[in-house]
Amino acid sequence: MTRQLTIADVVRRPLPGMDAPTKVRFTPDGGALTYLQGPPDSTIRSLWHHDLSGEERTLLAGPSDDAVVSRDEQLRRERSREYGDGVTDYQSSDDGAVLVVLAGRLFVSRAGEPVKPLSGIEGVQDARLSPHGRRVAFVQSGDLFMAPVDGGPPLGLTDDAVPDVYNGLAEYIAAEELGRHLGLWWSTDSAQVAFAHVDERDVAPYLIPHLGGERVEVEEHRYPFAGGPNARVSLRVTDAAGGPTRQVELGMASDDYLVRVVAHPLGGWLVAVLPRAQRSLRWLRVEPDGSASELWVEPSTPWLNLDDDTRVLSDGRVLRSTERSGFRHLELRTADGTFDRQLTSGNWVVTGVVHVDEARGEILFTATRDGVPQRHLHVVPLAGGDPERLSNEPGWHETAVSPDGERWVDTWSSLEHAPAVVVRSRDGTPPIVIHQPSATASTLNLPPPELLELCAADGATTLHAAVYRPERAQSESPPPAVVWIYGGPHSQKVVDEWSMTVELHRQMLRQLGFAVVVVDNRGTFNRGLAFEAPLWRQMGHTEIADQAAAARQLAERGELDAERIGITGGSYGGYLTLMAMVLEPQLFRAGVAAAPVTDWHLYDTAYTERYLDTPDANADGYRRSSLIERAGDLAGPALIIHGLVDENVHFRHTARLLAALAETEHDVDLLVFPTERHGERGQAGRRQRQRRALEFLCRHLGQPYPGPLDGD
Repeated sequence: MTRQLTIADVVRRPLPGMDAPTKVRFTPDGGALTYLQGPPDSTIRSLWHHDLSGEERTLLAGPSDDAVVSRDEQLRRERSREYGDGVTDYQSSDDGAVLVVLAGRLFVSRAGEPVKPLSGIEGVQDARLSPHGRRVAFVQSGDLFMAPVDGGPPLGLTDDAVPDVYNGLAEYIAAEELGRHLGLWWSTDSAQVAFAHVDERDVAPYLIPHLGGERVEVEEHRYPFAGGPNARVSLRVTDAAGGPTRQVELGMASDDYLVRVVAHPLGGWLVAVLPRAQRSLRWLRVEPDGSASELWVEPSTPWLNLDDDTRVLSDGRVLRSTERSGFRHLELRTADGTFDRQLTSGNWVVTGVVHVDEARGEILFTATRDGVPQRHLHVVPLAGGDPERLSNEPGWHETAVSPDGERWVDTWSSLEHAPAVVVRSRDGTPPIVIHQPSATASTLNLPPPELLELCAADGATTLHAAVYRPERAQSESPPPAVVWIYGGPHSQKVVDEWSMTVELHRQMLRQLGFAVVVVDNRGTFNRGLAFEAPLWRQMGHTEIADQAAAARQLAERGELDAERIGITGGSYGGYLTLMAMVLEPQLFRAGVAAAPVTDWHLYDTAYTERYLDTPDANADGYRRSSLIERAGDLAGPALIIHGLVDENVHFRHTARLLAALAETEHDVDLLVFPTERHGERGQAGRRQRQRRALEFLCRHLGQPYPGPLDGD
């Protein structure tokens, strides 16, 4: 019998075995690594320099005791889903300089020495180190400035920021929904900066009161609701030495999205514009003088998924990954944008370009080629040919490659093995172990979930699933079950990776006697466009049909009790939790929903319209996808958990659903956190959430709750 987990175990961070270095990168000479890491029992990270020849490491930057996280930084961490503290990110230049932005100040390291502050600069909202490492461009109060790294007064490059108009920062939609967290980009020769100019004045303000503190504060956001106006975003170019800014004419409509800017080795930038309909991607070449010309357009149906795989080679050829075949694969284009050749193909997807090695004539990339739940490193020739797998151990591999392509850092884990960090070489040199965890599934007495395949509701499509099985005698009746769900676009939750094993909320449910089921339904990611497409113009239906089909298959096998199935999830998973209780009330008998979307009119433009189109163009789809419209059909006991200052899925979603439920005879339980955003950060709140959710599921699914389980 394994030790009973406590609620204190569940909410403690980092989770067991999750203390490995993160954001690991080679120095330009390939002789050392930089990475973030904290003590084994802390989320507070520091920046380290690790010499690979002597295997010694030096502290470059640690957290400051008096550092105050500004609201800008709080929101930046929300957009990037950053839950660490201390040093959470850093940048490197081609000459080995390292930049850290901490509490609105700039700190620079050279030659592996500890960082030093740039004096006289405070209140920095974002900053970018130049490629040659001698300048830093930064944003302060919405305007763009330039400062020499070796000291000297900053130079103002723009002066037109006013409330809701700013330069050099990513607007909300770009950071939250489009994967663009930057608003300024250096040229490769460090002579120029391209930057986003954002005007949000057409977007109506949305006010969020902070009611949980000693004073009432009101936070104002320009949040673009589905069907409403977007921020007006344009691209401008200026010289790093100062001078006039030049508007780049990209041919953008007022509500189009500026989504990618890639420095071009022959000068200027390669820029991608996404029309609001999100069914094509326009690529343009922007010259140093700010002139622009369209190179090619990539169409896609039913929508276009963005990527970060674009690389421009030294001769101007462009490496891209696209879904032209229905699966994301690599292709090469000439310098003028003409399609040249396909580099990979098959019913699997490229999940990321890791390194382009022109000297060797090859590309290193990660992919699902060896199974959707796994990630492996592969290499393919630029001239074309069959990919070769470079990673060995089964499981999940994340990699960073040295500039010369000779070595790579392999951060590897599996359901059985916590993350290890190892430097491997192409020439067979013995690996260098950077981090070897002591924890395994067996030493922690945490049985990993079983990965299996089930059939979707269409009777033909394979679904990947994971089942956490409770300890029980073979003669006992089938256990109650909890379906843990996310189920939304751009998500994959069933993976052969350590985080699955140390998902302690699920493990605690398992110890309480539940089978816990996780299924990647149709609509989720990394299976190709056809697998995602059933969500087009109607959300919440295919997902629940697949989850219900999976649960019934397990019940028919005798692996769970079909009369005692609950469901829980957060955000999109919170939405699907409640939709499951609307559409399949005889199967899903109780639900715990955190921060649920309840009506897609209340969510943002880019995400919602990508899948549902605009409200005017698809009024029926919005109605059929709405929980508020179906409030009278909500059956069974439900617990809704929501933070009052959630700036992503506003508390208004829950409030509107409660108002609709007031017109029916059905009621729900409610747990509100006055100071929490979309991602819960306070430990006390996480403890309360776990306690309430566990008690609720046990009570309504007929399972004893041996409380208290709080622990120390």
